Amino acid sequence: MCKNRQNLCKSVISKIKPKSQWQEDVYLADACKERFLTTSDIPELHQEQIFMAGMAELADGYHVERCGVAIHTLIFTLEGSGILTTAERVELIEPYTLLVIPAHMPFRFELNPVDNYWKMVWLLPQVSEKWKQFAELGQTILPYHQCEQIWSLLNLIHCEINGRTAFRRLLVSELNLKLTGVESKSTSSVSRVHTLFNEVQSQLHLPWTVKEMASQCFISEEQLNRISKNLYAMSPRTRLIHLRMEKAADLLQYREWTISMIAQRLGYKDPYNFTHRFRKYFGCSPSRYRKNILETHL
Repeated sequence: MCKNRQNLCKSVISKIKPKSQWQEDVYLADACKERFLTTSDIPELHQEQIFMAGMAELADGYHVERCGVAIHTLIFTLEGSGILTTAERVELIEPYTLLVIPAHMPFRFELNPVDNYWKMVWLLPQVSEKWKQFAELGQTILPYHQCEQIWSLLNLIHCEINGRTAFRRLLVSELNLKLTGVESKSTSSVSRVHTLFNEVQSQLHLPWTVKEMASQCFISEEQLNRISKNLYAMSPRTRLIHLRMEKAADLLQYREWTISMIAQRLGYKDPYNFTHRFRKYFGCSPSRYRKNILETHL
């Protein structure tokens, strides 16, 4: 049966030729199901420079053809299969693979009629220094064994539309970790810096210094400063303070956490130093901020 399927797939692909002319076209049969995640529903996607995302279960007919768009296209396949057509080749898109289509490249992908089913996740990262790794990869299909985790993360994020901001932020951060784990053809210092700050975010209690952070990325402090400003529009030190203060504001919602405990959790051994930093960032003390939250929820 498996060998017969392979022969059928080869037969279908052999009938499709690479294209030289392109048009903007999309078709979904009635049996297709698709859920969207937009930046209006999930603002955290915009903060991470992801234009849009979605989950799809496709059957009975589906295709998308683009002349070349100003964003990257990523497709993670879980089950079934699709067919990719480019100017150079026609390829089968199989389960546990990642299809990468960098911005401005024309393409067509469609449901493989042999399987007549395609369960996949699509993500549209913006063209930026942060997602440069996908431009470096070129138009390619890679083995990728974390497709189910990507589906689960997007499903959880979708469930949090109009839900818990802190939980969405955590899920989108985890999604970023998965995406930055995709290796490019050349080692990317940008990816290393992004991975570093995901690590910093999970260990805010450590006494991070710019020198240590640069050392972990195997780059100079000047390079770290430049890349950080490109990625986050702020210096490494300011990014560290930003992560700590945003987490502090989140934890202040819970009265079970004393201000002293929050300070320790975020790397401030002296609560007075934490209070000074918090007041400078938010314009009021942590205790006043907590009181404002409680009064708002009365």
